[in-house]
Amino acid sequence: MNESPQQLLHSLFGYDEFRGQQLAVIEQVLAGGDALVLMPTGGGKSICYQIPALMKTGVGVVISPLIALMQDQVASMQQLGIKAEALHSGIDWACQQTIQQQAINGQLDLLYVSPERLMTDACMSLLMGCDISLFAIDEAHCVSQWGHDFRPEYLQLECLQARFPHVPRMALTATADRPTQQEMVKRLGLQQAQQFISSFDRPNIRYRIMQKQKGRQQLLDFVQLQHEDNAGIVYCMSRKKVDETALWLSEQGVAALPYHAGLGTELRAHNQHRFLNEEGLVMVATIAFGMGIDKPNVRFVAHLDLPKSIESYYQETGRAGRDGLPADAWMVYGLQDVMWLRQRLEQTDMDQDIKRSEQSKLDAMLGLCEITHCRRQAILSYFDETSLSSCGNCDNCLEPVATFDGTQVARKALSCVFRSGQRYGVAHLIDILMGKPTDKVKQAGHDKISTFAVGQELDQKQWRSVYRQLLALGLVASDPEHFGGLRLLPSCRSLLKGETELQLRLDRKVSVKAGKARLQIADDDQDLWQLLREQRMALAQDQNVPPYVIFSDASLLEMLKIRPQTLLEMSHIHGVGEKKLDRYGDEFLAVIRQHG
Repeated sequence: MNESPQQLLHSLFGYDEFRGQQLAVIEQVLAGGDALVLMPTGGGKSICYQIPALMKTGVGVVISPLIALMQDQVASMQQLGIKAEALHSGIDWACQQTIQQQAINGQLDLLYVSPERLMTDACMSLLMGCDISLFAIDEAHCVSQWGHDFRPEYLQLECLQARFPHVPRMALTATADRPTQQEMVKRLGLQQAQQFISSFDRPNIRYRIMQKQKGRQQLLDFVQLQHEDNAGIVYCMSRKKVDETALWLSEQGVAALPYHAGLGTELRAHNQHRFLNEEGLVMVATIAFGMGIDKPNVRFVAHLDLPKSIESYYQETGRAGRDGLPADAWMVYGLQDVMWLRQRLEQTDMDQDIKRSEQSKLDAMLGLCEITHCRRQAILSYFDETSLSSCGNCDNCLEPVATFDGTQVARKALSCVFRSGQRYGVAHLIDILMGKPTDKVKQAGHDKISTFAVGQELDQKQWRSVYRQLLALGLVASDPEHFGGLRLLPSCRSLLKGETELQLRLDRKVSVKAGKARLQIADDDQDLWQLLREQRMALAQDQNVPPYVIFSDASLLEMLKIRPQTLLEMSHIHGVGEKKLDRYGDEFLAVIRQHG
């Protein structure tokens, strides 16, 4: 194509200007250079390789880890009139042969393949016979064993440098801390690549973290009061919990589906297809779900259990609000989450260096939960990004956290751990502190120790909060050899000796009203909003593609606001390029005109 990057951006994608470093990345690749691209989820990474692939001769090869992501991308590209195909196990042999011939004949702009397929002799032979414009390695953090999505197949991709020395390579990811970035560079042979690291901030996402009391009920209240009929993802720690939560939500009137690796392949594919193609569904899932899911109008991501790292948390919450509209990242966590994750980590057989790295990441995640200042600042700081001001869009900013002098209660809690022999769990320790002469307490003789009944000023819930914070602060640790019993760490000595003091946070009363982040549709606009969505759904069903492939919610909202009456006015709507204007402009104009 003879058009400039800016012209293609407008004519194909319907956008007036590039975001962040998109143009710089495109120019680097057009000049034949390699690039490492870190952009937040929803930041527009795909455009960084789509536009140069269209401008250069040959086919752009995109290495993608999931069939679902390939299908989604191909469908989106075909809507724009871009010649894109994917080679994967879900298509029959005859179709594969046709696609391969198209690639050889120069009839494709983009070809999507998995790393496993790419490294086969057959695929390598195919590519050696093609004119290739670029290689784009999507979800490139999968190369890292320090990250959360280690995929050994990615390790072989370094060979692209030797086999195709003159073809520019791009590695793209939405999240990677410094160790993961370094490993990506090393393992993919990108030492000479220019690095483009954008801000990790997702200002449209409202972060809210609260203590788990009745987790499922808290979740239901949140969904029903703030996100009725919205698409969302709920993450749970175990497959069993996924199944139970999805069933329970369905019984409460929430359209919810389960997703985890224990389900049959067909059922997983069916549920994923429904989530992508229907409006207002909630997917309850383990972390097996999500990578590569590009549904832009996910209005919330909820965690019923604690993620294992800020990196995981950022990646998972980043699946909300990819369209730039308001979205919620909501989480409840408790003491048991902390102890379970620590025990599981201790019991793994992984290399000690990796184990220490994972422990450090878990500690950082706990720290994020317990902080009293802006959560967004803490997240950005984790990725070595400085934010000078509070965000005003997280629970700690919207509802400042109350603290108290916890020095004395912390000393009592730590002393109780020591006096009872450093081998008992939190429930037993609280019984001692509150002076409850249970059979277990009496059998162990703990009704006779000095810390028995010294903590009656706090109730059970408050003591659990104290122990949770002591764990998060690294003053105690759970001992897997004693079934999660607590033991003291050297860091608590100064506190016990009276040399230091300690501020603890007061747990908030559970509230779902605060921190509300949802689309605001005026009452007078509700009818037209529904009509526009229905028109989008009808077109999507006719073509068997997700509704957002037709138009995003952001595009529909702009139509709602501007009420275009002509094709020229419609052409100025964000996300309406020439191809979509030609295909759908008249139909949406008719809906707007008929509504009046």
